[in-house]
Amino acid sequence: MEAQLRSLPGAERSRGRRKRRAPRVSCPPHMAREPSVKCPRVWLLLGLCVRLCQARNSRVSMDDDVLLPYVNGHGPSHSHRHVRDCQSVFHGNTTHETWPSSNHSGLPVAESTSFVTDVPGTSRWVYGHMTVVLDPLRTLSVLEPGGPGGCGMNHRASVEETAEPAACLYAQNAGFFDTKKDKCLGNVVSDGRMVQNSGGVQNAQFGIRKDGGLVFGYLSQDDVLDQSNPFVQLVSGVVWLLRDGEVYINESLKAECDKTQETGNFRTFVDVVSARTAVGHDAEGRLILFQIDGQTRVRGLVNLLHSKYQINMNLWEVADFLKKYGVINAINLDGGGSSTYVIKGSLGSYPSDHCEPDGRWRCGRRVSTILCVHQRRCQPADCSGHGDCVDGRCRCQEGWQGAACDSLLCQPPACGPHGVCTAECLPGFYGDGCNQTCTCVNGGSCSCDPVHGRAIRACPSGFHGNACEQVCPLGFFGPSCSQECRCDDQCPCDPQTGSCNATLQGETNYTLHRAGHCLAKQMFTSWRRDEDARREKPHLTESRNPPSVVENVRRTWLIITFSLASLLSVSLLLHLVRACRGPVAAHFPERRDFSYVPLTDINGAASRSEGSGKGVFGLDDSDSQDEI
Repeated sequence: MEAQLRSLPGAERSRGRRKRRAPRVSCPPHMAREPSVKCPRVWLLLGLCVRLCQARNSRVSMDDDVLLPYVNGHGPSHSHRHVRDCQSVFHGNTTHETWPSSNHSGLPVAESTSFVTDVPGTSRWVYGHMTVVLDPLRTLSVLEPGGPGGCGMNHRASVEETAEPAACLYAQNAGFFDTKKDKCLGNVVSDGRMVQNSGGVQNAQFGIRKDGGLVFGYLSQDDVLDQSNPFVQLVSGVVWLLRDGEVYINESLKAECDKTQETGNFRTFVDVVSARTAVGHDAEGRLILFQIDGQTRVRGLVNLLHSKYQINMNLWEVADFLKKYGVINAINLDGGGSSTYVIKGSLGSYPSDHCEPDGRWRCGRRVSTILCVHQRRCQPADCSGHGDCVDGRCRCQEGWQGAACDSLLCQPPACGPHGVCTAECLPGFYGDGCNQTCTCVNGGSCSCDPVHGRAIRACPSGFHGNACEQVCPLGFFGPSCSQECRCDDQCPCDPQTGSCNATLQGETNYTLHRAGHCLAKQMFTSWRRDEDARREKPHLTESRNPPSVVENVRRTWLIITFSLASLLSVSLLLHLVRACRGPVAAHFPERRDFSYVPLTDINGAASRSEGSGKGVFGLDDSDSQDEI
């Protein structure tokens, strides 16, 4: 029953030579001696012929070998809690496994083997590839189809098209895709960038966290979005093949089964023989990429070495094969016609899809995400323009330092002996030669001005100042006190959290107490003053009258006063005129038109007339009458 594993080191090299070489053409001797016009014409004709040949030989996959786990949609409809409750009590509440990755720092970064082996208990043989990645954290990436943004554009690309621009040493297909809309399915995190989130769909996952931990199994939404130790690579598969070194397919059938799929029900997807792709890890934390050739349900497929045998595996056989070769945890990835293996940009596997327009040939399928094994990379790749990337580490030029060669080293010749170094210092240092340490109190972790040491990064919540030493003023909170409190009645809030239900401590609380006492006293004094004013008799000019009313009253009184004064002046003037007319008449007696006879004289004349006779009285009386 022991499988026979045969390494074929020459297979990769032979596959790498599949590209056609352009024929070498030289001009005949008699043409070479003639004017040089004829040779260019020959080259032009040959170029046109080559282009026509390439156009005729341009073939694309028919996508006819489809192997999908679900018919409608992708993934089960139940929650992560269902998966947790259905698993064995041996695993507790943990629905995934984490294993520290290998951090081998030497070369090569990976080792790949082509193999032909028999399937124990059957007459079948399989052909495939197994790649061991020695430093997964720094040399393996999940890539979108065609490069960054491929999933967002619902784009599909062959593994070669995605792998070659990324300088992948080895690459194989990874996640599933929607066969109708070309949409990437499941979770995708590429080089620390969240491409898409499945929304908690419970399928088997493979990922690498920031600390290098290899993660296999079922993840909750919180697990995927965890930022305390985020994923730097993540891709979704279907069926957890091995868990802690044991076959876990039966448990996966319960956890991931949901209706039927295009090759039958979910159990048929597991049992059918087909080309397969998987990923796992061994006890040393090395990542294992696994790919085998085949065609779904086709029996009697011609094998290169054994023409009467088929070359397929079902998932049970894949799990047994990986377990035998020391794999601890593994999940199944997209298979069937999608199963593809590429070596340095060249196709290394035998695809199962037929080509169009000529169905006699087989073509690689345009797929979704891929797993790419590459050399260790520097961040940034050009070492900020001040160094060379050597095995994933920047080797800085003279005068530069730092992991990215982005900090100027202040020493001759970069900085003269009589100047002050104003180049960017490493975080936490400043001054000439960057030999002084920034001072940040209250738990602050700040950078500072490279010359004077003033803090230039935001202080922690609740503090501000050059060294983050001052508590936020009342009414403000947050980093560097940049946010304003939003409490009722303009009450102060907690300087760190902004909570309105806060008890201030120390000097701030004492200041608030004194300010409140002063304000209360002022309010009481103002109230007493208003009460006393209300008890007094109101006047027209009281301040409680509106300003417009007071002004109108004043204007009315002025008009009345002016009118009375005018009348009084006219009356006085008339009296003066009359008084002056008497004395004026006394100076002109000849102008009198009457005679003045005193009554005493008239009375006396009458008495005398009685004694003196009637004639006298009558004459005087007559004269008086005439005169009158």
